[in-house]
Amino acid sequence: MKALTKVTRSIKPAEVEKKWHLIDADGLVVGRLAVIIANHLRGKHKPSYTPHVDCGDHVVVINADKVKLTGNKLKDKIYYKHTGYAGGIKEVTADKVLGGRFPERVLEKAVERMIPRGPLGRAQMRALHLYAGAEHPHAGTQPEPLDVASMNRKNKVGA
Repeated sequence: MKALTKVTRSIKPAEVEKKWHLIDADGLVVGRLAVIIANHLRGKHKPSYTPHVDCGDHVVVINADKVKLTGNKLKDKIYYKHTGYAGGIKEVTADKVLGGRFPERVLEKAVERMIPRGPLGRAQMRALHLYAGAEHPHAGTQPEPLDVASMNRKNKVGA
């Protein structure tokens, strides 16, 4: 009887097949949605996952302005930025960001903080396409819908 050999295969960048996924973020919880998006951007959902190669897929998110935050996070969660000058720290609540000009930034920041920093992480973030409304210009790529709400009952508020 021949012994089974276990081989860990590292995928090369030329062998990567990138798919397109479409997610409707209407009513979904930000953190739970961000985890799923980050895993798809990194390629961790694939059996051929290789940590040092961009083997993730493209993710198109529509209705990013309709995401939900649980508990009191809407008024308590604060995003900070610094101008670079002494005493130049600025803060804005999640409620203001969602009601502002770029509401998709709440989800973008949540995903960005789950992706590794560096050139690989920046390349993976370029595969994320966020849109505040229901329209997106990626219909030609025929993204396959990914139903995040049905993965876990806690993924959607009020379900």
